[in-house]
Amino acid sequence: MLTWLTAVVLVAAAALGVLAGVYASRGRVVDDRLLLVFAVLEITLVVQVVVGLVQALSRSDGFEKPVFLAYLFTLPLVPPFVTFLALKEKTRSSMAVVAGSALVVGVFMARLTQMWSFGG
Repeated sequence: MLTWLTAVVLVAAAALGVLAGVYASRGRVVDDRLLLVFAVLEITLVVQVVVGLVQALSRSDGFEKPVFLAYLFTLPLVPPFVTFLALKEKTRSSMAVVAGSALVVGVFMARLTQMWSFGG
């Protein structure tokens, strides 16, 4: 996996988490700015899937491909699902769910990096 791409994903997830936290503290709901951060995060995650898939299929050591690919393909599903929930439930708690999803993306990326670096 590309280190710089992983860093970009983590920065986008952190930006989403911070923005959602600010929105939750101020009682704001989803707006265009938050959707833009969601879109940036989703684009970086799709690029990560493509890069990770190409690199994982070319790897032949004792690497756990099925688990890695499961994490890799599940990760881009989180932001659209949470976006849908946040758009449907326009409350302060929906912003907490958005902030939690940013944490989930960060944890998934940490696990993907761990599997890639240590082979399982």
